[in-house]
Amino acid sequence: MRSRIDHRIERLHTLYPRLIDLRLERLERLLAALGHPERQLPPTIHVAGTNGKGSTCAFLRAIAEAAGLRAHVYISPHLVRFNERIRLAGNLVTDEALDDALAEIERVNDAAPITVFEAITAAAFVLFARNPADLAIIEVGLGGKFDATNVIPPPLVAAITAISLDHREFFGDTEALIALEKSGIIKPGSRVITGQQPPDVLDVITATAQVHAVPLLARGRDWQVNPTTDGFLFRDASVALSLPPPALHGAHQMDNAGIAIAALRSSGLIVPDHAYAQGMRDVEWPARMQQIGAPLANLLPVGSSLWLDGAHNPGGATAIADALQAFDGPTHLVVGMKQAKDCAEFLRIVAPFAASIQAVAEPDQHLALPVEQIVVASGGIARPGPTVDAALRHLAIDDEPKRVLICGSLYLAGVILARLDRSGTAPL
Repeated sequence: MRSRIDHRIERLHTLYPRLIDLRLERLERLLAALGHPERQLPPTIHVAGTNGKGSTCAFLRAIAEAAGLRAHVYISPHLVRFNERIRLAGNLVTDEALDDALAEIERVNDAAPITVFEAITAAAFVLFARNPADLAIIEVGLGGKFDATNVIPPPLVAAITAISLDHREFFGDTEALIALEKSGIIKPGSRVITGQQPPDVLDVITATAQVHAVPLLARGRDWQVNPTTDGFLFRDASVALSLPPPALHGAHQMDNAGIAIAALRSSGLIVPDHAYAQGMRDVEWPARMQQIGAPLANLLPVGSSLWLDGAHNPGGATAIADALQAFDGPTHLVVGMKQAKDCAEFLRIVAPFAASIQAVAEPDQHLALPVEQIVVASGGIARPGPTVDAALRHLAIDDEPKRVLICGSLYLAGVILARLDRSGTAPL
């Protein structure tokens, strides 16, 4: 079954010359031929942003399920298995259901031009429409206004997470321009939630909300999250929730958790207060400051800890830098990045807080930036790994316990998690 799904994806790759083409007419044509499943979804929360989209979706799902709600989830990209992209009422889509949906997409599309992401999105909407649920959580793939997921009718809530400089070849060289594209998910009849944003970004989101005459609830004005000695406090106009610390590591996760809480509180769905606390404890999201174990951790001296994070842009680098400062003691970085990412800026942000940096590129890492280019981008600070295994062995030479973070690319994170998954230790 797995090879059959892989072959379908390979065939879909041949139907359009570009992997990314931000237009909606191809998918709109296909969805019309499928009977418009995007119009038959459960109540929806649509999530856009540069950083934190996936974590916010994870918080939304954890809280919803703690409340007894059945939640569909569509995210991208996957890290190890394609099925990670689609959850049906709480469970990862089965190989059989996914294969059937993709087969239907192939048949109805009839070899017409379509990108792979558009076809996958259509498959997700078909599955969502045919399986009962109380909520659909949909993560934008790229941008917002012209992303394939934006064919949906107005959602209950449009949530916009942190904006950072990424994919500038599509959206422009300023955070305000990128925010304009992300704000394209705002539609009449929805509510808008956003977290901590720079003033120029918040101005763009506010203006878009005003154009569509929809309410905007922004952190710092309409809702607050603040750390406490034993967790954090969420407060809005009508409630104060004292909550445990999120199970996802890093101070930035408090913002993502707050967006999820504010989105659910404004959605009209019934979510009891206890579900917010339980969601903070239950939330899982691989490769976001995730501590990992065997077999890779066994390459380090006894007493060491090994961490994994997929952050890959300046905003993600800032979150990593904050986490490194919050750690007790030094942290060594093992960095592998994707081609076309701003490697120099990423390293400029994290380097001051790293005990050492090693540059890596795994043989099966998609579009891996060559090790030599990472070293150059670091200004000579980084040394060649050149692989993760070799880098960890370098760090183990003195037999002293260390904290090590592998970071820089979701593709690299996927390679690492796949190795852990084969040994039964990856929580996917």
